[in-house]
Amino acid sequence: MSDQILHECGVAMIRLRKPLSYYLEKYGPTYAMNKMYILMEKQHNRGQDGAGVANIKLDVEPGHRYISRYRSIKPQPVAHLFKKISKKYRKAQKQGKDRFRDEQWLKANVAFSGEIWLGHLRYGTHGVNSIENVHPFLRQNNWRSRNLVMAGNFNMTNVEELFDILVNLGQHPKEKVDTVTVMEKIGHFLDEEVQGIFEKYKDKFSNREVSEIIENEIDLQRVLKRACKDFDGGYTMAGMTGSGSAFVTRDPNGIRPAYFYADDEVVVIASEKPAIKAAFNVEYNQIEEIKPGHALIISKSGEFGQYQIVKADEKKSCSFERIYFSRGNDPDIYKERKQLGRLLVPQVLRAINFDIRNTVFSYIPNTAETAFYGLMAGIEDYLISKQKDVILDGKPSVDSLEDILSFRPRIEKLVLKDVKLRTFITDDSHRDEMVSHVYDTTYEVIRKGIDTLVVIDDSIVRGTTLEKSILKMLDRIGPKKIVVVSSAPQIRYPDCYGIDMSKMGEFVAFRAMIALLKEQGKDYLLGEVYEKAIRARGHQSQVNYVQQLYEPFTDEQISNKIADICRPADMKSELDVVFQTVENLHKAIPNHIGDWYFTGNYPTPGGMKVVNRSYVNYMEGKLVRAY
Repeated sequence: MSDQILHECGVAMIRLRKPLSYYLEKYGPTYAMNKMYILMEKQHNRGQDGAGVANIKLDVEPGHRYISRYRSIKPQPVAHLFKKISKKYRKAQKQGKDRFRDEQWLKANVAFSGEIWLGHLRYGTHGVNSIENVHPFLRQNNWRSRNLVMAGNFNMTNVEELFDILVNLGQHPKEKVDTVTVMEKIGHFLDEEVQGIFEKYKDKFSNREVSEIIENEIDLQRVLKRACKDFDGGYTMAGMTGSGSAFVTRDPNGIRPAYFYADDEVVVIASEKPAIKAAFNVEYNQIEEIKPGHALIISKSGEFGQYQIVKADEKKSCSFERIYFSRGNDPDIYKERKQLGRLLVPQVLRAINFDIRNTVFSYIPNTAETAFYGLMAGIEDYLISKQKDVILDGKPSVDSLEDILSFRPRIEKLVLKDVKLRTFITDDSHRDEMVSHVYDTTYEVIRKGIDTLVVIDDSIVRGTTLEKSILKMLDRIGPKKIVVVSSAPQIRYPDCYGIDMSKMGEFVAFRAMIALLKEQGKDYLLGEVYEKAIRARGHQSQVNYVQQLYEPFTDEQISNKIADICRPADMKSELDVVFQTVENLHKAIPNHIGDWYFTGNYPTPGGMKVVNRSYVNYMEGKLVRAY
């Protein structure tokens, strides 16, 4: 993606299902630590602003720590975390020597030696990137069963409502942010669950005995049902109690991803399947998806199952995950990205006037590479079809037949992402010059004034990198025409479920629509929609009023205006911008139909509220998030 956007976080969890001594004997003391490191490192694409790891030891005697947690916002935070953890193991090995494989000694002397691990990778979508914002979070208590450790990949659209619910429950939350409100709400009902079991048994057993009973009888399904019923947003939330129960719960539309693998030794959860595959060397068909509206719950004894928490709605899992965010070595994602490229062939051929002989094809690294392969496979299929027609109908000579059969589309690696340049020059004009050098190109492969250049990107969000860097750079090599192709449709609406795209005034498609309204004398619609959006504030609207602003225009009209906006003032080449259609998006990715950034069709009422609020912010000149 040429425009940088920050996005979804990642979670990882490991639950050892057998006694720790089993793993010490079979694999050695660092087994779980090594597996967790791989799980997190293979998801580092999901968060490079910070990372955190927590660990819980089961059945530790009173007086010993049983919860460990490290968090980091250092460069390469995952490596930093596990360097610190492994240092503890090395120190213990020197001290313990023969006892290093003794379960009781290990738990008593070494942090992060427990049976349950929870990891998190963070992208800071909004606000400062301080250590206090890094998951996992702790909600601590002297009762082991009331301790709660949580991490998640989520954004709630109704934080204010959730905050008010906590206040009405009698709490005094320290912040009005979704991480606090979610944890405190789950923590509140966990407290009530523990207290209810205590009241049931307090007259029959000693308090110490009751504490043991509580840990075995906690009903996390009931806790989560009560806590999650008011949530509006996209979420995968993972948690552990101090007594050894654990859960991962998913929103009713399945917006945020969550997968798991289980055998008689482990239960493993991650945001992406390739991470589980890499860490445990299992087949992809052994990795399951956690169902929308369900929680995977693991008891203190290690038993597990999926249980419904909220009523599942139509599955609207995030299509951006498939286009860009997730790791492309997932076989399904790889096929989908190739198909996105292949489905663009008719539009690309029209843009180059079917002149393949005088066209060079390339891509913007690195995530567009797979779609590029699909595009070229489709171009080659088109050529084969045309070659067959010529051979059968034209009866060519031997020389012309050889020329026909040897013809191939011209493929070059023209766009290179250079080292990250730090634009610390404060003057705007000089900063733009520095930004223009973030990408570099290969020279002397384009025939100046003759060749058309097609470059594919996976998506175009703001268009600023196109204007300030890529188009200027490509224009210097002298193509007759440049065709910029996006494997994703036009991004018109803000996301509110975890991606840093909440200010719609930044989207180049939105700016194009505004420009068209003004050119055609229809800018009065801006005020009409603003009034409707104002009236919708304060209640859950089921209408996205901003969609009405796009209705007068075709996709092609908006694409053409985007080309005008992104075109540098001194650009000599002709310019076309081609976008994927929503129809073809769903053909390529039929099982992940969450498309609200392109269509404005949000899966939750909170999404409708956010888009209308975002538009009000734009009209009032407020550069703030809309949720």
